[in-house]
Amino acid sequence: MGKRKEKRIGELFRLLRLHKSAMFGLGILVFLILCAIFATLAAPNDPIAQDKPYSLKPGFWSEEGIEGKPLGTDHVGRCILSRIIYGARISLSVGFVAVGIATSLGILLGLTAGYYGGSVDSIIMRIVDILFAFPALLLAIVIVAVLGPGLEKAMIAIGIVYTPQMTRVMRGSVLYIKEMEYIEAQHAIGSSNMRIIFRHVLPNSLAPIIVYGTLMLASAILDCAALGFLGLGAQPPSPEWGAMLARSYEYIVSGAWWAATFPGIAIVLAVLGLNLLGDGLRDALDPRLRM
Repeated sequence: MGKRKEKRIGELFRLLRLHKSAMFGLGILVFLILCAIFATLAAPNDPIAQDKPYSLKPGFWSEEGIEGKPLGTDHVGRCILSRIIYGARISLSVGFVAVGIATSLGILLGLTAGYYGGSVDSIIMRIVDILFAFPALLLAIVIVAVLGPGLEKAMIAIGIVYTPQMTRVMRGSVLYIKEMEYIEAQHAIGSSNMRIIFRHVLPNSLAPIIVYGTLMLASAILDCAALGFLGLGAQPPSPEWGAMLARSYEYIVSGAWWAATFPGIAIVLAVLGLNLLGDGLRDALDPRLRM
């Protein structure tokens, strides 16, 4: 089993290397992860330290720029580059935790609904349908409003919002897998439901979960930024990208375009990289898309 798994992983990386856009997306993700891990070394300044006499100063492109702050400063003189680097730590943490919550709940609910069927399936999927009736961001706002603003609450809200999507993906995969001949053979030899679920159904249902989870990570980062922009996510003075946009966009009209532009570019790059990687994983894991 170990050699078979290593062979599958090796084949996956070989297929990914042939997918140039996926490798580009993987490069962006690795870069962001390195920024998050080594933020204390990569950031030129303290992301929270204020220097109000140097507020809204431009960066390297202007003679008015301040040495050591290449992307300029925000409205209270904080280094924008340092805040973006530390913001990668916050945004990736929110994304991974939220997707982890959605994946865990989605696998549990989807596996139960798809394998056992009947009234269990009907009850779970009707609850999922009710949650699908609400726009994702609106539902996240409602949950955060109930729980209270804050980064941890935003993680929980985004995780709950994405659980129905992951549940449907998992259920569809389980419905297909449980009709395979080797599952019928396991029933015939008297294997227990738990053994069939955890040894055969679950491992063979994870491919679409991996792909969808990668794409969901991009959406989670985007929703985290949206909640931060609305003041419901990370609270000041946390260097979260959406919160940086919320407190900087009003200065665009006064000529300080850099205060909002660079955090926006960071969000775009993170979402683009994860979407490209997700597309590549989909192509690599789905034999029908291989040419």
